[in-house]
Amino acid sequence: MTKRVLALIVNDEPKEVLVQPYQTLLEVLRDEIGLTGAKEGCSTGDCGCCTVILDGKPVTSCLVLALQAEGRSVRTVEGLGSDDLLDPIQEAFVRHGALQCGFCIPGAVVMARALLDENPHPTEEEIRWGLAGNLCRCTGYTKWIEAIQDVVSQRGQEVTK
Repeated sequence: MTKRVLALIVNDEPKEVLVQPYQTLLEVLRDEIGLTGAKEGCSTGDCGCCTVILDGKPVTSCLVLALQAEGRSVRTVEGLGSDDLLDPIQEAFVRHGALQCGFCIPGAVVMARALLDENPHPTEEEIRWGLAGNLCRCTGYTKWIEAIQDVVSQRGQEVTK
């Protein structure tokens, strides 16, 4: 098959890469662009490890063909903060010990960011629902929820149950 040029915006930077028509967005982000935060966990869209934000909505990048991202904006975990200034979600996950092996955390952090971008003051039930597509075998989910609630409360919002 013939490679095609894919032009997209990744973490606010224009990118052009040569891709095969069958490559997934996850493969292109990791192998062609060098952003390895999103992980390949299940390759079926069930675990959430590869979650990225595509035009403002969270997607499992293992199920999106790279060419479907033509001209669109992608935000990965690497684009949420910087070495000098972490995203509040990243800070809260560290503060609450909401990470262990780190494999699922990038997807969970990206999903949490997308949730708070859409709903700045979610209830605990909405947080649980928002994280439902992210699986973790190490930490469980209580610390994730506490971290997100902490971000909400830091904004001066009350989290209701």
